[in-house]
Amino acid sequence: MQPSASSTVAPPSKLEAAVARFSERYSNIVLITMLLLLHVATVRGVADVWARALLIAHLGLLLLWQPLLRGPQRISLPQALAIGLAALAVMLGLSWWLLAFWTVVLAGLVGGKVYQHHAPWQRRRYLLVFIYLLALLAVVVLPEIAPNREITPEVRRYAEYGLPVLLMLIAFFPGEPARGEAPELIDFFYSLFMMLLLGLTVLGSFTLMTLGRKPYLQALTETVFILAGTLLLIGLAWSPRAGFAGLDVFVSRYLFSIGLPFERWLQFLAELSLQQRRPEVFLSEGVAALVRLPWVSGVRWRSSSGAGEVGERTAHAVDGGTAELALTLYSPHRVSPTLQWHLMLLGQLLGEFYLSKQHEQELQEGAYLQAVHETGARLTHEVKNLLQSLNVLSAVAASEESGDSPRLQAFLRRELPVIVRRLSETLEKLRRPEADAERSTALDRWWAAAQSRYPDPSIVFEADASPGPSAIPVGLFDSVLDNLLQNGLAKKAVTPDLRIRVTLSAGAAPVLRVEDSGAAVPADALQALLHAPIRSEHGLGIGLFQAARRAETLGYRLALENNLDGAVRFSLSKRSPGSGQDARGHHAAV
Repeated sequence: MQPSASSTVAPPSKLEAAVARFSERYSNIVLITMLLLLHVATVRGVADVWARALLIAHLGLLLLWQPLLRGPQRISLPQALAIGLAALAVMLGLSWWLLAFWTVVLAGLVGGKVYQHHAPWQRRRYLLVFIYLLALLAVVVLPEIAPNREITPEVRRYAEYGLPVLLMLIAFFPGEPARGEAPELIDFFYSLFMMLLLGLTVLGSFTLMTLGRKPYLQALTETVFILAGTLLLIGLAWSPRAGFAGLDVFVSRYLFSIGLPFERWLQFLAELSLQQRRPEVFLSEGVAALVRLPWVSGVRWRSSSGAGEVGERTAHAVDGGTAELALTLYSPHRVSPTLQWHLMLLGQLLGEFYLSKQHEQELQEGAYLQAVHETGARLTHEVKNLLQSLNVLSAVAASEESGDSPRLQAFLRRELPVIVRRLSETLEKLRRPEADAERSTALDRWWAAAQSRYPDPSIVFEADASPGPSAIPVGLFDSVLDNLLQNGLAKKAVTPDLRIRVTLSAGAAPVLRVEDSGAAVPADALQALLHAPIRSEHGLGIGLFQAARRAETLGYRLALENNLDGAVRFSLSKRSPGSGQDARGHHAAV
């Protein structure tokens, strides 16, 4: 138990600190002396004047040993009055019933300490003390108030001189506490349970002696066995070994629900998370739901997005939430430790759901920005391809001797409408990205237009058969061809005599191949090529990446078929149905 605020107002003096160090270092001596004083006072009897004086000294040593107040702390006025009343009761009203009650209290305190230590020697020390107190209660104290006194003087004499031997054994145990442990702490429930159990034993044995006319030892033995059997049945019902749940499940569920089942709150937060997309709206409704609980009068919250308060403040506050959401819950009543833990758990759940909503919003914003980036990158490359086509037209016009050449006029009449159409489609995609429908055209028409767009003598177009009228996605084929040809032409700065060959395998599933005689794709770029944007001296990055993704969406596959110096070949083909291979996962020869 923690001391009150009034007990720590003034710092301890040197004498008080010395006494506290002595009681801690020589705890065995204090404990043995305290129990010896109790033993001598009990043996002398309640009518002896010296017994009362010895019990007063016993109470003084108890103040040094007891686990309720720490040694270096000064007691408050109410605590001093309580100690004075206890001493007055001992002096004026000492009786065997009072001794029996006091022995039961001490046995309960010691029994509650047996389970609180990890060191074996500490458990054994308090177990010896517990056995001594039980023997003192059963052999010396209870026979004095039992209806039939059956303990012979010889047995009592053995107890008077034999029980102190148990106390002497305590001196052989270490006196200092184990490192990392607090030896002077008790478990309230264990101690209370032990006191009630000993009280039932005393009263039960007296009941059997009075109603059943049984001897003291027989009544005491039967009471002990009855209580042992009852505890065994309760233990089996609490945690049965037959594979089904026991009473511990129901008790735990009750303690952890406290009027609001945990599953109901979790279900409410999950449904609210599905209904509300915005984190701030979710937080406001979740806080409002907390205030509607019968043991919550107000909630104050603070997060990265702001702060707020709902309901009324009271003197009973519980801090909870998470690192991202700080919550302070106010209760109209005093909050018990179990309820405080429960309120903190509810606040942490709300904080975790709020954090997940924030992450969800960030992911949505990131996905939107990524879509905008990819759309802009793809359209940028389409505009770049159109600019390349305009450069080709400019080069052709500059190579003609006469601007009125019939060949030039025919070329312009054929190519300018195509450029205008592609530019209009690009602008339409910018205005309405969702209406990005793929336009189809006949393969033979596309093949003829592609040859006319690139009259460069270093580019050779070949077809193994006459292209038929089968429909193909013209945007995909234009994008792939333009990107591959631009990347190939960019290599001419390093390889002036570079040759590019464009081949078309016509048939039911046409295959377009573009091969150049330049250097192979570097090994460090192979893993990311067609799978992610890359940086390269001659491009080969975002354009091919976007083209590969577009091909995959339309059921095609863009792959690097061959990667050798002088023979770098890409292919665009129809992906076979049911193929488990990635559309861009073609193995390239290096």
